[in-house]
Amino acid sequence: MPQINVTIDGRLYRMACGAGEEAHLTGLAETLDGRIGEMRKSFGEIGDMRLQVMAALTIADELAELRGRLAGLEANVTELRAAAEAAERARADDAGRAAAGIGRAAERIGKLAEALGGPASRG
Repeated sequence: MPQINVTIDGRLYRMACGAGEEAHLTGLAETLDGRIGEMRKSFGEIGDMRLQVMAALTIADELAELRGRLAGLEANVTELRAAAEAAERARADDAGRAAAGIGRAAERIGKLAEALGGPASRG
């Protein structure tokens, strides 16, 4: 299992990760480090642990908001799929009715042609 070194709030941490996830883990650490830096600028020196917890909580809050938005979008997709399926069923029904109507019209035309002594009656 690969291990990498990341720096968060000026401290070096050795972290294990899955193969190929090194860059992703480094990016996550950089995001957390940047968030802590932003909070340090806003709030000053209020304690390393408190800044780290505040940064983690703001990221967790963003994640919760995004999960809520994702759930809403998934519900919309489900509704749209149901509407598309209903529209497809309606289209298929319309096509079936149209085909039946065309078939009936062809029968009538054939009977009219036969009644008029057309080629259909000589066949």
